[in-house]
Amino acid sequence: MTKPPLILIVGPTAVGKTEIAIQLAERLNGEIVSADSRLFYRGMDIGTAKPTAEERARVPHHLIDIANPDEILSLAVFQQKAREAIADIHARNKLPFLVGGTGQYVRAVTEGWKPPEVKPDMRLRDELEREKEERGIYWLHEKLAGLDPEAAARIDPRNYRRTIRALEVILTTGKRFSEQRRRGESPYHLITIGLTRPREELYRRVDERIESMFAKGFVEEVRGLLAKGYSPSLPTMSAIGYRECVGVVKGEWSEEQAKVQIRRATRVYVRRQANWFKESDPSILWFKVEEGVVDEIEKNIRRVVDF
Repeated sequence: MTKPPLILIVGPTAVGKTEIAIQLAERLNGEIVSADSRLFYRGMDIGTAKPTAEERARVPHHLIDIANPDEILSLAVFQQKAREAIADIHARNKLPFLVGGTGQYVRAVTEGWKPPEVKPDMRLRDELEREKEERGIYWLHEKLAGLDPEAAARIDPRNYRRTIRALEVILTTGKRFSEQRRRGESPYHLITIGLTRPREELYRRVDERIESMFAKGFVEEVRGLLAKGYSPSLPTMSAIGYRECVGVVKGEWSEEQAKVQIRRATRVYVRRQANWFKESDPSILWFKVEEGVVDEIEKNIRRVVDF
């Protein structure tokens, strides 16, 4: 039996995935499933560059605004929800587009990842939490890098909960976390489209996006989340930009200082994204984002997908 098609759109932050995916979905009778973990959470709109209401009206989107900021979705839950959404799109004879920059979330769906079957060890977690408080999240990440460089390269140092989970698996099993992501055969006929821009152009777009976010009320968005009782220690509030804006609300930083920190963190994140989706990967069709690129991508998809 032929596997159902799935179009995967990948590329670094600010490369233009949202608009290109929408245009392709409009042309190819498609719907979009978000694989960006930041877009799951209600009320976190400006700082995540969430597709606007107008953009979502053009093409149906799935897995956006499906949880509150204090409801943390596990990788396994996301995997299930994404596959259910993709199956629903196929059932209605439409073409699913999986779009996002969160590498492990994408791989969990497309490669059939099975997260390591290691039950939580609360005593070990508490010990790692204490070490985080005493020595900081970057020390914790450096500890992971010493034990499993590959896992550390793919985990944002500020996402200490993922760092702790990786350390928990390593210390419990004695094996590298990166070696324990069991993969099954992909259930899809996968067509992976990679989008790229020159690095300096990408950084300029990142800077413009950050300025736009603040002009649209990023600090006010964060102030509103805190006023609703969401703790600044939540994993969602440690996302790039949110932590810095919490500092602005608390009077620890000026807006300009926060922008500098966000620019720096985003550049690091862009480089980390490249560890997941490499331009040398022969399974990815890479396209430079320029005039006419949507036409070119559409032609390539039509060559391999029956309509």
